[in-house]
Amino acid sequence: MNIIPIRDDYEWTALEFFAGIGLVRAGMEQTGIRTVWANDYDQNKKSMYEGHWKSHELLLADIHTLKSENLPAANVAWASSPCTDLSLAGKRVGLRGGRESSAFFGFTDLLAGMNERRPEVIVLENVTGLASSHNREDLRAAVKEFNALGYAVDAITLDARRFVPQSRPRLFLIGAKNPIDGGEQDTCLRPDWLSWLHKDPEVRTFMMPLPKAPDLLSQGFTLETETMPDSDPRWWKAAKITLFKNSMSAVQRERLEHLVSLNSITARTAYRRTRNGIPVWEMRAEDISGCLRTARGGSSKQAVVVMGQGSLKVRWMTGLEYARLMGAGWYTLENMRDSQIQYGFGDAVAVPVVSWVARHMILPHLEAARKSHGRKANG
Repeated sequence: MNIIPIRDDYEWTALEFFAGIGLVRAGMEQTGIRTVWANDYDQNKKSMYEGHWKSHELLLADIHTLKSENLPAANVAWASSPCTDLSLAGKRVGLRGGRESSAFFGFTDLLAGMNERRPEVIVLENVTGLASSHNREDLRAAVKEFNALGYAVDAITLDARRFVPQSRPRLFLIGAKNPIDGGEQDTCLRPDWLSWLHKDPEVRTFMMPLPKAPDLLSQGFTLETETMPDSDPRWWKAAKITLFKNSMSAVQRERLEHLVSLNSITARTAYRRTRNGIPVWEMRAEDISGCLRTARGGSSKQAVVVMGQGSLKVRWMTGLEYARLMGAGWYTLENMRDSQIQYGFGDAVAVPVVSWVARHMILPHLEAARKSHGRKANG
């Protein structure tokens, strides 16, 4: 559900590194955590951030040029560090493979310099490929960095598909100064491929008691598609649709024709792939979008296929659909090209995922710390 993240009161504050267009800010603000400082190095994302939030907290700078003493104190620090080299779709050269992915260490260096002003809770969000990158050494190195700063670490994976009709699994490392332990291995949030971390004698971890995550959605994309008239020029011409159909495998065409024959209108997303050196179109079977990406080429763009009542229409996914699939249909998009919107949203974090992590993993630690400090003050 797209809920505008506006609150009149905020109990806690956050620093947001690699803030992008501010979707982490949106998710945290829904739970009463207000971003008081943000950073990114991309001018286009900064423009989108300021255009929506009507504020200037975001500092445009390479993280390696920032100074710890210039950071304000806050309760939380969140980093969605660049995942170019760690993605399963990328080269996976690791955390120290290039300046973008090594930006994680720029983040931890800044925290180290904050000394006693370090936040109570820190978060790293990244692609799930981090868990296996370089034979697990990259994840181990990240956890050790958190440990060296005085934080024990819990690690979970959470798919945006539990909240919105988009398949988007992500990995979250939660570092806490005073961890709330006692949770159990959960194959939903802590799957088997992540369980090794809590058995590793080289790192300090904890397992926080957590509620069951919402079930994965099996439908909903059709409802999120943007309505537009048949005369809209964004719909592909007949010749292009013919090429689209002809490039499909027999199984794919059979699926498409079945959906065209139904009395109801259904939408699906489709990707252009290369199979045995030949470009083909593949359409998802479920009413769920594939993972949104920062569009830089044909293979990363998703087409929207609308079928039913004997009709077939195809077009590229719109910027508004990108926003809706990230739980941010309320985001300010006026006077922006679809390509700019897709660039901003393609590597962001889905808003309801951030809210879930904040509500169940960040706030309990902040509230426990406040109680503990209160007891010390009264003691």
